[in-house]
Amino acid sequence: MKILLVIGGLNNGAGTERVCSMVANSLSETGYEIVLASIGPCDKPFFPINKDIKIIPLIDFSGSNLGRQPVSAYDIKNFYNTIFRIRNKLSDKPKIIYKLRKVLRNERTNVVIAVDIGCVEFTLPAVLGLPVKHICWEHFNFNVNQGKKRSKLRRRAAQYCDAVVTLTERDKDNWLKSTIHQSQITSIDNPCPFSVQEYIKKEDTKIVLAVGRLTPQKGFDMLLEAWVQVNKIMPDWTLKIVGEGEDRDTLTEFIEKNYLTDSVKLVGATNNVSKYYQQAEIFCLSSRFEGFGVVLIEALAFGLPIVSFDCDTGPSEILKDSGSILVPKNDVNNLALSLTELMRDGEQRKKISLKSKERANRYQLEKIMPKWKNLFEGFG
Repeated sequence: MKILLVIGGLNNGAGTERVCSMVANSLSETGYEIVLASIGPCDKPFFPINKDIKIIPLIDFSGSNLGRQPVSAYDIKNFYNTIFRIRNKLSDKPKIIYKLRKVLRNERTNVVIAVDIGCVEFTLPAVLGLPVKHICWEHFNFNVNQGKKRSKLRRRAAQYCDAVVTLTERDKDNWLKSTIHQSQITSIDNPCPFSVQEYIKKEDTKIVLAVGRLTPQKGFDMLLEAWVQVNKIMPDWTLKIVGEGEDRDTLTEFIEKNYLTDSVKLVGATNNVSKYYQQAEIFCLSSRFEGFGVVLIEALAFGLPIVSFDCDTGPSEILKDSGSILVPKNDVNNLALSLTELMRDGEQRKKISLKSKERANRYQLEKIMPKWKNLFEGFG
């Protein structure tokens, strides 16, 4: 069976690219022929791609200097310039659809996967009349309003795709309730990039860790508001936030204004996030919304107790039976209280750590891939 995955780009180190690379590599290793077709730059994939996987650019970016951005020297301004230039290229939408259709024919594709709903704009017209099974793999929460265009694409995907894959059962229910669907709507968890860690932390580090882009979605402004309260009670603890984004200046200003420079570190982006998971005592997710929340399953794999907002889709399913703490979404005072209580209780942290690793087994790659294979085999 030959499978074509259509993705927005491969050169950036975001969660969608990471998970797509993992799934593509695993499928390739188990006997499927895999092709990656990229709308955005793909000359220098950020995450490893197996040598047996063919990568096909759908837009010519030669000479555009849109190569991979090193995470250690991440420049958010360049990133958004990249997105702007891609959008300009998308004015050639008919050419992209034509090339994609040509790829589907030449590669004799059996299944095409639109990685994220935005790619459906190109895959739906490209597969018309072709004997190709069409899957939409949605990476965002259905209830997140990202404009009329995305809503329209969701409705079309529900009606015309052979399957829609969501990341959570709750989001699957959202699709079933909110769309007129002819397709099979199913839920497949994201796999964890890390195996369940066996190391044992030898000493208390008194570090709370948060990981994610410095954007409004991730709610680091609310986490810092909570930390003002936490720092008054537990001044010997440190909050480390790993990630980069357009909110850096705003967050830095808040840190300085509230005298948190000694207890809060904006680490920036990194290509070695595992180091920070190993150092931490507690993980915190303060997002306003998530599609899934890969950082949660990463934290579980490292045995971290977690305090998380119970935002729509992700945390409540991922943290079930883990012993970690769910806080009503956007409740800053409750977030501060929950963090403080867990900081004070070392024995509770140890108990939750064991449960976290047990829960992490559910998200290992070998547990996730059979669900994809069952989906493909269901097409006959």
